[in-house]
Amino acid sequence: MKTVDKYLFQALDSYPYSLEETIESLDYALSYDDKNTMALCLYGQVLSDQLFKYEEAKEYFQQAISININTIEVYPFYIHTLILNEDYKEAVKLIDFALTIKGINKVEIFLKKVMLLESQQEFKKALKALKKAKLVTINSAYEYDIEETEKRLNKKIKKGSKKEEPIKNKKK
Repeated sequence: MKTVDKYLFQALDSYPYSLEETIESLDYALSYDDKNTMALCLYGQVLSDQLFKYEEAKEYFQQAISININTIEVYPFYIHTLILNEDYKEAVKLIDFALTIKGINKVEIFLKKVMLLESQQEFKKALKALKKAKLVTINSAYEYDIEETEKRLNKKIKKGSKKEEPIKNKKK
């Protein structure tokens, strides 16, 4: 086993429970191999999910993809970051491209598409994307997430279809 892998495994093992150890291990891993796409991806995750530094996280994800465009582990996290940062056009393009990559977890990508559409309040379109996620699911690991997402979207559609009573000005 390469030294870089040892530090990468330590970082993966530490994340997200010990961020200090995660960053230390990632720094060591990247000092041995600054083109390690898994280490770059995890660094991006930490920046996005823990520190909310979306622009910096995007740079790490972009760097990993520029090293290897078929780095399948990067796409779900990169798409997630784009959605959180409200970079919706970029997210759409990345989703469309990611779905063409051989070996990528298409269920995760479709679930990111659902997240994107939901964040844009396109609930019916999100349900259609969720149906595609159901079709490409090949194990039961995603069943709960899909069912809960479907319930949430249906509730939002129902709420949106109810016409609220106008608020009347009350005179005292």
